[in-house]
Amino acid sequence: MEKLTLKDEYIKLGQALKAAGLVESGVEAKYAVQDGLVYVNGEVELRRGRKLYDKDVFTYQGNQVRIEESV
Repeated sequence: MEKLTLKDEYIKLGQALKAAGLVESGVEAKYAVQDGLVYVNGEVELRRGRKLYDKDVFTYQGNQVRIEESV
């Protein structure tokens, strides 16, 4: 499982997909989420603006990424 460290209190799902290198653009992130291909904490997420916080896990195309607070 990959880890993505927060720079702020949260990160939006579309931004997290890009930051993790799972999509190349915001448009690609938008379509991945709209098509029901992204899971947050084991459930399909259809909101690209969903806020992800410490310990949230999102999955796209078999890649799991855990959100972590910066230390």
